[in-house]
Amino acid sequence: MSSSQPDRADVAAAGQRQPPGLRERKKARTRAAIQREAVHLFRAQGFSATTIEQIAEAAEVAPSTVFRYFPTKEDLVVLENDLQPMIAEFHAQPPELTPLQAMHRAILATFGTLTPNELDERREREHRELLVLSIPELWASNLDNITSSLDTVAEAVAERCGRSADDPRVRSFVGAFFGAILPVWFAWAHDPEVDLLAGMDDALTHLSDGLHL
Repeated sequence: MSSSQPDRADVAAAGQRQPPGLRERKKARTRAAIQREAVHLFRAQGFSATTIEQIAEAAEVAPSTVFRYFPTKEDLVVLENDLQPMIAEFHAQPPELTPLQAMHRAILATFGTLTPNELDERREREHRELLVLSIPELWASNLDNITSSLDTVAEAVAERCGRSADDPRVRSFVGAFFGAILPVWFAWAHDPEVDLLAGMDDALTHLSDGLHL
């Protein structure tokens, strides 16, 4: 008799682990809308000049709702470390490829499979990155997240080439990689007509060719 009880418990637990329900999806949409409207206002009138009340009005929520999702104004422009899909693609590349060749293939594979909605979300992230780079207080609040992203790539590259993630050559590689693709991401964020995949392909090919001008 007792042996059947875990089965019922497992069934109940499985029921509780269903995909996000209506409430969770609504929360996610509300959070995304608040952040999107905040970024639009920050870009239009400046970070300091924008109030939580203005953000709440634009997102059609109460100011208290904004604070529930984002306890501080700076939290509205937090940059998450979202590189894991690209890193997984990087690790999946054939071992005979150089780190740059593997990263080149990985980033094209990652972005090439994004849905239109995911591309829109990525463009919103690039808008946040541009704000972070231009506003000192946002740069300070995001420094740990930016460092985490660099560390994530450095650790993957170091593993592939048998070096330490702190090796200056690995760090130089990571800096060169991001230096090549960030201008493409930012150009695409400003102009949706920019061919993102072609731009990244050209930038990384130029990097692999030694940046000859």
